[in-house]
This record gives sequence, C-alpha cells and structure tokens, in this order.
Amino acid sequence: MRAYVTGASGFIGGHVVRELRGRGWEVRDEFVDLSDRDGLLRATAGCDAVFHLAALYSFDGEPAEFERVNVEGTRNVLDAARQGGVGRIVHTSTCATCGPVRGRQATEDDTPPDWELSVPYKATKLAAERIAQEAACDGLDVVIVNPTTPVGEGDRLPTPTGQMVRGVASGRYVAYLGTTGVNLVDVRDVARGHVLAFERGVRGEKYLLGGEDLALRDAFALIARLAGRPRPRLRVPLAAARVGAALGLLNRHQVTLARLPAYFSWEKARRELGYEPGPVEPALARAIADAR
Repeated sequence: MRAYVTGASGFIGGHVVRELRGRGWEVRDEFVDLSDRDGLLRATAGCDAVFHLAALYSFDGEPAEFERVNVEGTRNVLDAARQGGVGRIVHTSTCATCGPVRGRQATEDDTPPDWELSVPYKATKLAAERIAQEAACDGLDVVIVNPTTPVGEGDRLPTPTGQMVRGVASGRYVAYLGTTGVNLVDVRDVARGHVLAFERGVRGEKYLLGGEDLALRDAFALIARLAGRPRPRLRVPLAAARVGAALGLLNRHQVTLARLPAYFSWEKARRELGYEPGPVEPALARAIADAR
C-alpha cells in the first residue's frame, strides 16, 4: 500500500508515518505547501491513501493564515486526491469540532459552543471538517478522525499541548484554571487510530480518538509528579483569567476555550474501529524525557 501524509513533519503526522511504515506501507512524506495544487497532484499520484494531517495548530497568528492553511489547504488536498483517483482519504480534524458540552462527555454528534468559534483555529478546523464531510457526500471516500489532546515524544515545535507539558515539567507553571479539563491520549494510540480509520471507518463518519479525561488540576499534578516537581497549587478563577487576557498577560483564545472541561467519549471508535487506547501516564513520561 502507498500513502501520502501531509504534515508528516508534525507531531501526530510523524507518528502516523512511523506507524504506516511499521506496517509495511510505502509512505511519501515530502513537504508540499497546501496552496501548491500541482505539487499536491504529484505527491498524491498513484496513492492508495492520503492522510491529511497538515494544519496550523496555534492560538496566535492572523485569521487569514488559518483560513489559507486549514480551510483552503484541506480543499486543495481533497481536490488533488479526487483528481488522482486516491482510494481513501483520512482527514485529521480535532475534538474541538465536537464540543465541549456542559456536564458530560461530548460525542461525534455534538458541536462546539458558539462563543468558542471566535477562536480562529477552532473556527477554521470546523470549516475544514465540513468540507471533508461535503466531499464524502459527493462520493469521495473520506473518513474523519478527531484526536483529543495527544501527548508523547516528538512534539518538537512544540504544539500548545507540548507547551503546557513543558511549562509544568519545568516548574514555570505554578497555577491552573479551575474551570477546565482535558482528555489526554497517547500520540501513538492516535497514530494507530488513523490506520484503523483507514481500514475500518465508514465514509463520511467521524471518530473521536481519545484517552483519559482529567481536570486541569489533576493533569498538572500528574505531569509535575513525573517531572519531580511540586504540583501547581494556585487555582485561578475564570474571571481572573479573563482580566489577565484583557491585560495581555494571558492568551485570550486559550482563556476563551477554558470555560468548560473538554471531555470526550471515544466509544464510537472503540465500537466501530476496534480502537483501544492505553494509559496516558507512560506517554507523559516520554514527553517529559523528550523535552529534556
């Protein structure tokens, strides 16, 4: 089998490449700008699959750049796959398009609260996912995966999640927002989930690839313990965080997303794909060791 992986140099993309090669796939992983339609056609030619992971994952930057990469880039990748007769496309979205939902775990049938769509990353990933769904309705064999918050080795940039892990592990973070939580998952499990989606996923369907729900306080405590650091003990109320964002002391987009715990169910992926993530603690230990 032959695949082209966009975003192969990224955190999840690198693990997807390793997972595919470990299973005997021939993988093309060369960088192609997502605005380069001809380059995408060349990269996808003759492929059985395209795994589209390239995206701008940040809470800083110009909205137009998020639109160019996350939305138009997705459209260009799908067009290239269609023209090249690619057998199946696995589109990497995000759990952020499914929630969070107050008081319970969100599922693939849920949508994010309106106030969070002011965040360019979230709004453009939702738009990209809808383009992928429309392509599936038009006959293109597209399956969508929605990773939660992956952790592990190889987050070299780092992503916002990697920044969080490093901040706690280094002792720089001494406080936490008391209103929020995260669903942490081993990035290796997410990579395996991508392959399972290719093998067993239903065209046009979404699959949350998650792990363990943790209040931010508990996630920070676990990271600190693994790093041999004191746990952050200062609980910051959301109102105080909003003041900090207004003063430019905190990232306003991250504060916007901290209003609800981001908890998600991966039951559909377990049931339909055979996805079974392992514990997240070993992945956090690898992430901390890698950062050091």
